[in-house]
Amino acid sequence: METVKDSGSKDAAKAAIKIALTSNRQDEKRVQTVFREKGITCSAVDYGGEFISSVMKIVERAVVSAKREQVINDTHREEGAVAGATREALTQVMPKALGLNVGGKIGIARFNDHISVATFFGIGLLHLNEISIGLGHRVI
Repeated sequence: METVKDSGSKDAAKAAIKIALTSNRQDEKRVQTVFREKGITCSAVDYGGEFISSVMKIVERAVVSAKREQVINDTHREEGAVAGATREALTQVMPKALGLNVGGKIGIARFNDHISVATFFGIGLLHLNEISIGLGHRVI
């Protein structure tokens, strides 16, 4: 299979966005397999809740998901990279999400030393949702 050239951050970002856009676990597994063949590891986790009170829970879920799917190792440095990239992605969503509920998916991807986190959320009340994507990146 074709391997990704070492452009790093761009490839990790694409993978994080693509896995965050999946609609179910079967799609996630399919996307993981495709990217794994290209040397990119990725994971995703669903999330829903009130934005302000949920920021730390979202960060925790991203770190746990990345460790569970072996995107990162159990080290302070790698956990911090995922946490930092997740916080960056959330700051991009924050202007629309303050005081409202969010629901969607967090995608995490790694290519070599590049980690990207994408948040894909519906924001709002009932069926009156705004859609927002945030993207963060760190280098380990």
